[in-house]
Amino acid sequence: MELTQGIDGTRRALDPALGPGPYPALAVNPSGTVTRLNDAARLLLGMIPGAVLDDAAPAWLAEAHHALAIDPLPEMTAAELSHPGASRPVAHGPIGDRAYEAHGVPDEVHDDPGTPPGPPAGTVWWLFDVTEHRRLERELADERERTAFLAEASSRLLASLNLERCMEVTVQLAARHLADAALVIAPGSGRAYPVSYCGPDGQVDHQELVVDPSEVPGLAEAMQGFPPMPSRWLDPMAAPPWILRTDLGHLGAMVVTALPGHGVPAGALVLLRRGGQRAFSEGEELIARLFAARAGAAMSAARVYAEQASITETLMRELLPPRTQHLDEVELAARYRPSGAGERVGGDFYDLHPAAESPDAEQESLVVLGDVCGKGLEAAVLTGKIRTTLQALLPLAEDHRRVLELLNGTLLSSESTRFVTLVLASIRREGGHVRLRLTSAGHTRPLIVRAGGQVETPDTGGSLIGVLDKITSRSATVLLEPGDTCLLYTDGITEAFGGPMGDEMFGDERLSAELARCGGMPPEALVERVHMLAAEWVGSGKHDDMAVVAITAPRRFHLSAVGGQGPGRFTA
Repeated sequence: MELTQGIDGTRRALDPALGPGPYPALAVNPSGTVTRLNDAARLLLGMIPGAVLDDAAPAWLAEAHHALAIDPLPEMTAAELSHPGASRPVAHGPIGDRAYEAHGVPDEVHDDPGTPPGPPAGTVWWLFDVTEHRRLERELADERERTAFLAEASSRLLASLNLERCMEVTVQLAARHLADAALVIAPGSGRAYPVSYCGPDGQVDHQELVVDPSEVPGLAEAMQGFPPMPSRWLDPMAAPPWILRTDLGHLGAMVVTALPGHGVPAGALVLLRRGGQRAFSEGEELIARLFAARAGAAMSAARVYAEQASITETLMRELLPPRTQHLDEVELAARYRPSGAGERVGGDFYDLHPAAESPDAEQESLVVLGDVCGKGLEAAVLTGKIRTTLQALLPLAEDHRRVLELLNGTLLSSESTRFVTLVLASIRREGGHVRLRLTSAGHTRPLIVRAGGQVETPDTGGSLIGVLDKITSRSATVLLEPGDTCLLYTDGITEAFGGPMGDEMFGDERLSAELARCGGMPPEALVERVHMLAAEWVGSGKHDDMAVVAITAPRRFHLSAVGGQGPGRFTA
């Protein structure tokens, strides 16, 4: 007895007397009776020729054979059957604790050797143990799923530097892929901890709770960055109410793992599964730790960014030019434009110091305009130092030369090699006029724009501050009539390159000519006009920091209520 067509298209013997085959194989006729089988099939299935397939074989194999009675195999030659693309019935199922595949091919062997060739006498089923193959397929699929999950987690966690957003993404991903619900507990102040929770519905709840981490086994250790305890050591029913939420019902398993950060722990992750769900396996706990490492790094980066942003904002507030304050003596307007489009501070600055409230009629307000060598953040840091020093020297503001000498000494004693140019303007009202004392220290001299359109340049000058051991300075006194304006500006205005060819400076003469058309203009309009002219001249080209301050004598004054004399508030 022999099988004329094997699984690989060659002729193979099935009779046990002729020797065992490498794979279990059995021939079954159309009625479901086993006609022949080899030793491997006999040992695996425990049957003999003549057995009924329904009684002796696994149900899945019998069902696959009976399905051929309805849809029989097509007649194919041996060469066609041996082709890799040949259509053969395949059945899957268990035999004992192993998984098998059964491949069917037509049985062309007849009981009577003299019988001429005809339709197939049945089907030969070849059985292949695919247990290990299926296991490897599952492991590969699981690994691909884990890799995809961790890749998604990395992408979403790195998409934001907001701590609350990182906590939200963490609990959402954990509840969706690792458990039924998840909590993230971040370090807090005192006993108050930021907690984010995501339940089976996918909704995230952010709270700040007063909790004791020691109430939850392993949580206090996780918050300190210690390795997690195995989930089998944790009793989920011992969890406090703030962890065991009502939407979970009976809790079946819990995992607590640390969220490692940059140098210090970023918090802890708690995974929860309902009762009836499978417990966490070692592989799942490993994935949870890999996920926690990514989440902790993202949360730690977000926390560092938030701290740095807070520090930067605090320092930036001290470096930004002040808002234009109201001075009793004059009308004021100021405008500042850093050199970089995305910058907020630079090397140009101005400060306004109102006169101290005192019965002394000689008290003066002080306006300072300066330009530190360079631009950007480094120049802004020196600007902050200069402004702080000038604030401390206000009691000496009546003596401009003394103030400049002390500031010069301060800069020379520092490690910075930068210098600064300054204009000091002391303001005092005298009746319907305003008296200015102006001192330029290496800075462009102010311009006086009279109400009638005349433009004058006060005779003031002096040395750069922060370069020489001894400085020189020359002050000028100017009397402003109602409607007159003193314009203080930095060289970013006059040295702005642009024009029709893009290579010409705006220049002092062009500025003076434009100001002659601005006589009597309110200070707000005047500074806006100067900045607009400079911006139009530069166009899209680069420029230095620009700062402008306009000091205008009011056109009308209110007299004080005491005898109708003395300085009082003004109305423009």
